Amino acid sequence: MHVHSPVGVVLAIPARVTSTRQGDDITLADGLSREFLLHHRCCPARRSADGAIVVAIAPGGAADALDDIALAYRCPVTPEQVAADEVDRLIERLVTRADRSIELERGADDFNGEYDALADIRSLASEAPVVRYVNLLVRDAFEAGASDIHLEATRTGISARFRLDGALAPALEPPAELHQAVVSRIKLLAELDISERRRPQDGRIRVRLDSRELDLRVSTVPTMFGESVVLRLLDRGGRPVSLDELGLDSRLREGFEHVAARPHGMMLVTGPTGSGKTTTLYACLARRDAEREKILTVEDPVEYQLAGIAQVPVHRQSGVTFAAALRSLLRQDPDVIMVGEMRDAETAEVAVQAAMTGHLVFSTLHTNDAVGAIARLLDLGVPDYLVAATVEGIAAQRLVRRICEACATSYAPSPELVAELSGKPTGRVRLRRGAGCAACRDTGFRGRIGLFELALMTEELKDAVTRRAPRSELRTLARQGGMTSLREDGWFKVQAGLTTVEEVLRVAP
Repeated sequence: MHVHSPVGVVLAIPARVTSTRQGDDITLADGLSREFLLHHRCCPARRSADGAIVVAIAPGGAADALDDIALAYRCPVTPEQVAADEVDRLIERLVTRADRSIELERGADDFNGEYDALADIRSLASEAPVVRYVNLLVRDAFEAGASDIHLEATRTGISARFRLDGALAPALEPPAELHQAVVSRIKLLAELDISERRRPQDGRIRVRLDSRELDLRVSTVPTMFGESVVLRLLDRGGRPVSLDELGLDSRLREGFEHVAARPHGMMLVTGPTGSGKTTTLYACLARRDAEREKILTVEDPVEYQLAGIAQVPVHRQSGVTFAAALRSLLRQDPDVIMVGEMRDAETAEVAVQAAMTGHLVFSTLHTNDAVGAIARLLDLGVPDYLVAATVEGIAAQRLVRRICEACATSYAPSPELVAELSGKPTGRVRLRRGAGCAACRDTGFRGRIGLFELALMTEELKDAVTRRAPRSELRTLARQGGMTSLREDGWFKVQAGLTTVEEVLRVAP
């Protein structure tokens, strides 16, 4: 009989060491250690109904360790034969689950130990230098504000990088001889198969870092020199931003508030992956009254926990897709629904029908600009008259890096570059940029800010949609309705000293 735990391991990384270590429903008794359990190939698994400790033993495990375990817990023990891999997982869960505290010493030992290249990789992954490095890597990524940790196998070992403000930056790298051990450590925590290195795997790790709770989404893929691992950091304890914090000017903010306050219809946010679309939708949801309205979301994954709002995560293995979840949510008597992404015709159809029947629907699409969302809906099979009848507003957005205030300096940019962004000759102007300092890791940028364009569905634009007007005419009508382009919004933010010309041209070519 195998003992299963919830998906993901909760890994606590506090500043101080405590003695409490929890397994599934028992703690690791004083006098027992990971090394002892690994050596004897056994692990306390759970407490039985009569109060005895059920001990899982791998084939060939040392049964004489049962007496020591019984003495440590001061109660009877019952042996249970399980597979070797299951014992390894139970040991890892017992010593790294929810309230476990891990010693985190910055710079300690500098990983000077030398390891036999033929050592058991499973045992090596539990050695102190490996555990300490993985903990330090996660803590540094969180403190730097990184969205992802990249561990890439190279000819000489492993390369570690953080994605900071959308760009990759170097991170602390482990010694080459610990490459496999570090990857195996992460796979153990994510409950992945450490013996499988020829196919991609996905998992998750829940991390408690001081008073914050993080969700680490783990992806591994085989490469020429070994496995490449990417960890996406999701701050479950983070606070979603408001419309006032998105970087909207007064006119744009009024447009977003107007659409977010509608009693029914559809609001779409478009842009590439990682452009902050979900954050904008959260900010729109925050304008609604969660106490008086039933607000539901279906997301993949749930990025922030919103008070008073029921949030449903997508789980394709269980059949919980966007379309299936959305159909179920409509039977929950909602007022407002947020659909994380309209990926297929079925989801688009259900979302449009929901908007037609008196619900306000927020969702995202992958298009380059606001007007492109109309063509995308038509491509998904939504009739033009339904697009015109349900869509109230479409926003497109990008994220640009914000100039670091600690090292901001004045400079004269190339007039040709400025003219390319502004669309007209401007002569010599003085703008701002970051010189690079310790606060921004010598990048000159710290944090990000959004560029937006918002097309409100005027009567003229709706008429053009129903007669399938060309894209150029739709864009002209949207601009006549007050829409400014991404580049124009970027130029405003450059003049305000928030970002640089090069940043805007990079994301809005």
